[in-house]
Amino acid sequence: MDLVLLAGIVCLMASGTTVLLLRQARSSRHRERRLWTLAAGGAFGFGAWASHFIALLGDDSRHDHAHSAVLTLASQASGLAAGLLALHLAVPGQTVRAKALAATLLAIGFGAMHYLGGLSLQVDTTFRWHPGLVAASLLLPALFFYPALTHTLARRGAGTLWLAALLLALGTALLHLLGSAALTPGPEHGALSAPAIPASSLAGWVAAVALAVLAAGMATQLVRSQAQASLLRSERQFSDLVRSISDYAIVLLGTDGTVTQWNEGARNLTGYSAQDMLGMPVARLFSYGDRGDDLPARTLEHARETGSASGECLYMRRDGSTFWGHGTFQATRGPEGGLVGYSFVMRDVSGFKADKDLIAQTSMRLDTALTNMHEGLGLFDADGHLVLCNARFRELWGLDDAVCEAGTPLAKMVRAGFMNPDGAEHATPALAQYRQLLKETFANPSLPPITIDFDGVLAVSIANRALPDGGWVTTCDDITEQRRSEARIAHMALHDSLTGLPNRTRFNQRLDDKLALAKRTQGKVAVIAMDLDRFKDVNDTHGHAAGDALLQSIGRAVTEGTLESEVVARLGGDEFAAAKIFTDTQDLSEFVSRLHACIAGANDCRDIEVGASLGIAIFPDDGSDRETLLNNADLAMYRAKGQRGESCCCYEEGMDAAARRRRLLAGDLRQAIARGELHLLYQPQRSLRSGKLSGYEALLRWQHPRLGFIPPDEFIPIAEESGSIFAIGEWVLEEACREAQRWPGGEKVAVNLSAVQFSKPDLVATIHGILAETGLSPRRLELEITETAIIEDKLRALHCLRQMKAMGIGVAIDDFGTGYSSLDTLHSFPFDKIKIDKSFLLLSDTSAQARAIIRAVLALGKSLAIPVLAEGVETEAQLRILENEGCDEAQGYYFGRPGGPPSHPHSDLTQKTAVNT
Repeated sequence: MDLVLLAGIVCLMASGTTVLLLRQARSSRHRERRLWTLAAGGAFGFGAWASHFIALLGDDSRHDHAHSAVLTLASQASGLAAGLLALHLAVPGQTVRAKALAATLLAIGFGAMHYLGGLSLQVDTTFRWHPGLVAASLLLPALFFYPALTHTLARRGAGTLWLAALLLALGTALLHLLGSAALTPGPEHGALSAPAIPASSLAGWVAAVALAVLAAGMATQLVRSQAQASLLRSERQFSDLVRSISDYAIVLLGTDGTVTQWNEGARNLTGYSAQDMLGMPVARLFSYGDRGDDLPARTLEHARETGSASGECLYMRRDGSTFWGHGTFQATRGPEGGLVGYSFVMRDVSGFKADKDLIAQTSMRLDTALTNMHEGLGLFDADGHLVLCNARFRELWGLDDAVCEAGTPLAKMVRAGFMNPDGAEHATPALAQYRQLLKETFANPSLPPITIDFDGVLAVSIANRALPDGGWVTTCDDITEQRRSEARIAHMALHDSLTGLPNRTRFNQRLDDKLALAKRTQGKVAVIAMDLDRFKDVNDTHGHAAGDALLQSIGRAVTEGTLESEVVARLGGDEFAAAKIFTDTQDLSEFVSRLHACIAGANDCRDIEVGASLGIAIFPDDGSDRETLLNNADLAMYRAKGQRGESCCCYEEGMDAAARRRRLLAGDLRQAIARGELHLLYQPQRSLRSGKLSGYEALLRWQHPRLGFIPPDEFIPIAEESGSIFAIGEWVLEEACREAQRWPGGEKVAVNLSAVQFSKPDLVATIHGILAETGLSPRRLELEITETAIIEDKLRALHCLRQMKAMGIGVAIDDFGTGYSSLDTLHSFPFDKIKIDKSFLLLSDTSAQARAIIRAVLALGKSLAIPVLAEGVETEAQLRILENEGCDEAQGYYFGRPGGPPSHPHSDLTQKTAVNT
């Protein structure tokens, strides 16, 4: 039992020593790492072998056996080889693969060590092998060795060292236990005669040597740790000593010349604290002149090449003052010769520097500063003679070196070009102007620099400062490019980037100027609003690049075709505005004609005729301020755009009232549904063949609370323009479907769809949702559309109609024959019904042409097998015409006026007096 305990102690000490040596190998340089790794491998291999043999001897302590010397040495070699090879693989790579391979080698190698040790026992017997336990003894210890290596090589705290040592010891113990159970000897017959080592001698020798080696390893690690701690203390003490030196600046630099250490002496000499300078380039300590000459970089480069560089130069304190210092830069190199940084030692030698040297150095720095100044500088004495000037001064004014010699009179310099780039003939007024500037400066020293523009060729910012001796200093800066840049920016801010015309801001400025002038002179100003016609067709047909090119052409044509006193601006998109002061209408007419000609001449889209609609408002007749005039011009322009054949329209007083009414109705229309002001009437539709009721058409009505009944042909266009048509259209469709669901006769209901509603992407989904919510069968719904709804986007509209048709909804083409009606539309989509507009039926009594159109439409419907319904039947004569021509259905006052829902008990469709629209 004592030997088994001793084996455990040896195994644990071997594991601890191995972990300590591996940690040292991980943090050492390349050459030392290999030695520490070999030491760790030897300690673990020999310690494992010793602990195995001590435990093996402990198991057989009741017998005095001997061990084969050859197999014992082979067992020891296996353990050492396994430890050395495994750790040699694990330490350099430290990867998962390397550690897994190392753990496997340790398990297999120590297994071989154990079984060779067991076979070394000198007995005459046969050993029994258990294959399962043999395999387990070679694999399971690796599960302990792998995490042990991971914790050992990881950069973690000291706590992981004991865990790693314990895992190594447990893996070794597990291998011994499994190996002992896997290899058991049979009954003994007698000892063999081969060379052998007595068991008692072997146990003592193994234990003594193992403990000695392991103790030596741990002592080595302890001594090294103490040496490192002592070295750190020494370095810390030396660092504290260096920092405390107050007479010398001692600075440590990185390889890039930035400060890494800063002592008290450096703070005393320069005024910079360590917090100010750590991480900053050492060049900050040099004067501006030395920095401009790149002296810091050249000094560091010389120190890197030769080892050191020293000399005197002018250093700068934190407050901007300078002092002479003697500095030495020393290159610091590592053990392998690589540069690791610099040391910089400097002391103040100002007291040893001669005054003349300081003056000469200062003069040289002054010359350098004057030469590298961005501004031109000229120094004049009290008599007006030049004292000195820098190169920039000569370059800016184009002066020869002979004119810029000291003592040159001011008048001569002005004749040569100073303050006078226009030539010698302008020297006298230029000299007088300069003397006036000097007089103003001397009288008010706080005056800021002034800018003089020399005919747009040269712009100079000039500042004069008086000197105590009566002289003065003139500094001048060429700001020509700055002025040009400012002019370009100002032009961009006030002009349209695409056309080059004035933008809205610039137009407002110029219009205000014209109005102010007209008010003073009792003149008139024409304000013109312009909007291009069919410009959207150009973008849609030829693309936006073609539209931009057209606008650019218009901009060039207008710029070339208008006078300086006239202004034409682009307000945005295809909107333009113009303004002109005029005395008689002939001038205004000629201006309008030129605008039309400019736009027509710029149009290069031969397949699309682009024109312009113009609206004109006159000051003071149509308004006294800019906003009123622009608003009234817009109203006139929209009137011109809405009237066919009219390209120009003047403002009239009624336009404003009509516009206000439209704006009022547009605002009230948004709240009409919520306020319950909208309601539906239903007009019956009858079959002319059977005389039976075939359905109803839902008609929308608006009863305004203040204005009374608003006709549909007035508020529907307003709803389309304002976007209210989408909400109103959904409400009409939902109300009509919900009401039709209650009709006892199951008649169809016809609902009109606006052309604007077809622009809504989810139109079909909305209709489907309303049908699902109300429960009305799609076959009882008929949607009436005009051909205008299809013309806007024919492919998309027809796609929507086909989706409606697939749902079972009937589709009728309304107002056929009044708009863009064409056979192509009827051919492209199989309509369920054609509705003849009521205007033809109203003229049928007196117009043969109207009857011919009715007859043609009916014939067309018959040939295409599409039913035809005639609207507006009011007399029996009209009914007879339709019956004679074979019309299918009809509706109008003759059959009944629009009324309330037929599901109401007291509703009488024939007694309502609402207008059918």
